[in-house]
Amino acid sequence: MRRGQLSLSVVEAAVGVTFVLAVATGFAFGVPAPDTATPQLDAYASDAATVLANEPPRHAGETRLAEVVESPDSFDREREALADRVDRILADNLLYRIETAHGAVGYERPTSVAAGHATVPIGEGVTVWVWYA
Repeated sequence: MRRGQLSLSVVEAAVGVTFVLAVATGFAFGVPAPDTATPQLDAYASDAATVLANEPPRHAGETRLAEVVESPDSFDREREALADRVDRILADNLLYRIETAHGAVGYERPTSVAAGHATVPIGEGVTVWVWYA
């Protein structure tokens, strides 16, 4: 009987030591920080896309985005107004690019930074990209 009790004590001690070492290792090396930038940027892009998709058009069409993607001429006509509107929607520390089948509005999107995006299924699709300046 004494052997069974002794081995159980050894197992408990081993589990305790392993737990203490695991906690110490966690404190020593830390844990990787969660990626909080991309989900937040996706939310900004989604918010901007929702606002644009629900705004009334300036000239014709059901919404502002429907008017923009209607034709290359309507895109060219509405390009500056769309850029001005997105500048007002987004915070000052954000840059953006809106891509349509007829062209793009905004800044060149860098590949070296985290970016969020949202797509509106209108026409051939409108994609809103957002990243921190």
